[in-house]
Amino acid sequence: MGVKLVIGTRGSLLARTQSEQVAELLRARGHDVTLRIIVTRGDREQSKPVPELGGKGLFTLELEEALREGTVHLAVHSLKDLPTEDSDGLVIAAIPEREDPRDALVARGRTLERLPSGARIGTASLRRRALLMAKRPDLEIVALRGNIDSRLRKVAAGEMDGIVLAAAGLHRIGRHAAVDEYLGFPPAPAQGALGIQAAAGADDVRAAVHTIHDHTTARAVLAERTMLAALGGGCSVPVGGLAQDVADRPGQLKLHGTVAALDGTSLIAGEMEDGDPIALGRAVARALIEEGAQEILDAARG
Repeated sequence: MGVKLVIGTRGSLLARTQSEQVAELLRARGHDVTLRIIVTRGDREQSKPVPELGGKGLFTLELEEALREGTVHLAVHSLKDLPTEDSDGLVIAAIPEREDPRDALVARGRTLERLPSGARIGTASLRRRALLMAKRPDLEIVALRGNIDSRLRKVAAGEMDGIVLAAAGLHRIGRHAAVDEYLGFPPAPAQGALGIQAAAGADDVRAAVHTIHDHTTARAVLAERTMLAALGGGCSVPVGGLAQDVADRPGQLKLHGTVAALDGTSLIAGEMEDGDPIALGRAVARALIEEGAQEILDAARG
């Protein structure tokens, strides 16, 4: 029997599209789903870079309050933006199948290698800034805010020579053709995955949404987010991580982790395999710390 569900969502095109895609998955399973727009602090304060605002809860706090109050039943987040610890009274009830986890460059037909020295490249991510500086220290990296369309317009208008953003977001809104190059950067932990949040005590809601849960994606992002938590990181630190199934060893995951200095002068990487996502995430974090990652992370936090 279907359940009546209200999904709280931010008003941006990407947020609404992600929420509508989840709604369609749930409707296909017989549930009655509607969307409700909720404005967050991150939507209201567009003048400063995300790290300066203090990223924790920036795009989630108001949605989480609505979940606790019961005015909405679900909230759909880009999982990379959620803290690694559950908020009080809330849980991640389901993680659907992951989209492309890669970073994408939009640069009016040019690749990263072909960009001229001094080109202005926009990004909202400290991780992407650090990795861009490691690859091309001659570029000017500019802090970037705004929704996807406004960012794309800045490139089209010549305000910037290029931007780097998550391929998943471009794919979800049908802008595959905007991508000039998929970058080989280690993505943010859980990039490309969605986390569907619900109240911990809402058993009927959790049961309904669990029908769209993807076990493969969930195992991979658990390893990545465990690594991030063990490094003491959040969504505003220069940490990359990607876990994938090992093709010839069923049940095994391989996790690649990276910590990069903000100026691009130092990059520490590690890779391990394990069948336990939590043990794997912790092991890779320990290896990175042993190689000197803690000093880089301390410097990034100021």
